[in-house]
Amino acid sequence: MTRTLIEKYGEERLPRYTSYPTAPLFSSDVGPGDCVKWLQSVPSGESTSLYLHIPFCRSMCWYCGCHTTISERDQPILDYLNVLQREIALVGGSRNERLEVGEIHFGGGTPTTMRPEEFVTLMDTLRANFAVCADARIAVEIDPRTLTGEMTDALGQMGVTRASLGVQSFDPIVQKAINRIQSAEITAEAVSRLRANGIPGLNFDLIYGLPFQTVQSCIDTVEAAITMRPDRLAVFGYAHVPGFKKHQRLIDETALAGAQERNEQAEAITHALMAAGYKRIGLDHFARPDDDLAIAADSGRLHRNFQGYTTDECRTLIGLGASSIGSFAEGFVQNEVPLGLYAKRIADGGLATAKGYALTAEDRFRADVIERLMCDFTVDIAGLASVHGFDSALLSNGNTRLQELMDDGVVALDAGHVRVSDGNRFMIRAVASAFDTYFGNSGRSFSKAA
Repeated sequence: MTRTLIEKYGEERLPRYTSYPTAPLFSSDVGPGDCVKWLQSVPSGESTSLYLHIPFCRSMCWYCGCHTTISERDQPILDYLNVLQREIALVGGSRNERLEVGEIHFGGGTPTTMRPEEFVTLMDTLRANFAVCADARIAVEIDPRTLTGEMTDALGQMGVTRASLGVQSFDPIVQKAINRIQSAEITAEAVSRLRANGIPGLNFDLIYGLPFQTVQSCIDTVEAAITMRPDRLAVFGYAHVPGFKKHQRLIDETALAGAQERNEQAEAITHALMAAGYKRIGLDHFARPDDDLAIAADSGRLHRNFQGYTTDECRTLIGLGASSIGSFAEGFVQNEVPLGLYAKRIADGGLATAKGYALTAEDRFRADVIERLMCDFTVDIAGLASVHGFDSALLSNGNTRLQELMDDGVVALDAGHVRVSDGNRFMIRAVASAFDTYFGNSGRSFSKAA
């Protein structure tokens, strides 16, 4: 990617396209009644996914962009889990038959802030209200700094199959600047405990573009990480949006890298991971060649949802907990974000849906185009147009942004196929935005493209 392209597109604020349309388009026009109707319309016997949001951490990492609350006490977490269990019962009871569940993901915040016995109770509640498959894939996000041996035991006993560990950076200077002190030794101890408890899949999250981060510190972090042999790594660019996340104001903006430096850091991480034998997956994931994610990418079966790149092929994702987002064939729903409003909705006996979006036929067409671009860096627009009953010219005629990307050599359009060259992979969000009919109209600030 040339400096000219980085300067032109790298500073753009763009969606991550974990959904289309993106969350800023959600409105209160969609509410609890729609969610119930969509739950009831899920075909009998169709496998679904669950996402449970646990919005608590013991301390605030200043780079964080998640919906989370800092609590040093256990009682607020206990109160929240009681509400969450009631929501699970309400959602599970919205149909005459239990929904089949093949995928469960616990996100946050830090899900492992709950006590081990609370996690066991939560899993029992899920299995009582949903038909959880015996071989369901269960993933949990973990902060290695607070993971206890007892909690690790509980994760193994409850059938967790994948753990995602926040690492971000092992550079102590960067860690101090983001208020997250976490040594490689602490992380390695967590890895050892998880493997000893039979949890087969391990993911690491890394971030570039953090304050005081350098190309060398990124390489050093990768070298420390790969000694622990994670199966997958997700490598994200830091999104500095202090107007949206006020705690990010504690970060020294003068210590943040520009677009060119961010790109150099991302490229250095990419080269180091590929040299270590990891396969590059989509925009920001890496996996061992024998990992399911790599196999899905090779076979064109890679997908993208609110958790990022995934092998999850379920059409329905049910969001549980405050701020969580669900996805149905008909559209999207999101729960209340403030914990108090979320709890009140459930206490009143209804679902916690606050807003959402009902998909149009054109939305589905554009969503498929954007997902294939984000996953494969190429898309057969003509073929998808035929599947969805549209003329492919709908997306190309008069598309000045696409034409500009073509003129700049970022993409090529040939016989209805759009292709992004390997050298321009980091511009894929800019390419996806060319097919986003709502882009620029939401008023929301997104993260930088590079």
